[in-house]
Amino acid sequence: MFLLDGKRLQVDIPFIHNGIQYPANWLRLTTWEEKSAIGITEVPDPVMPDERFYYVSMQGDPVPKDLDSLKTNFKNQVKTTTYAMLHTTDWYVIRKQETAVEIPEKISKYRNDVRTASTANEAALNSATNLEEFISAVNNISWPIFEQT
Repeated sequence: MFLLDGKRLQVDIPFIHNGIQYPANWLRLTTWEEKSAIGITEVPDPVMPDERFYYVSMQGDPVPKDLDSLKTNFKNQVKTTTYAMLHTTDWYVIRKQETAVEIPEKISKYRNDVRTASTANEAALNSATNLEEFISAVNNISWPIFEQT
């Protein structure tokens, strides 16, 4: 991002400096030497915090969200994912109850793997004692893949 007198300059927006009005395309069309001659500097764009875990204050500073609320929300997401993953194979369970046709072993294994992953994912979220641990737990959530053969 470009700065002039400590203020951010936006590309394609006109600006005034020392009584001179610069057109909207000036930053795009000029060389670095021309920019630096009037005092423009370039600094990296600020890294925006992950909005899943932080609010952004009016000053642009990251403000951590409440850990207990985050845990509740993400555990609900894990439960929703678990439901969706099991839902596609529920008919095997219903068929077994109604007709005594056995559930294929790969389906039983998959359903057990989903439940195991769900329990492990929730436990990892619950065990986080601070935001950094929680973010790590979220980033390490994993699910089994259904192998269709």
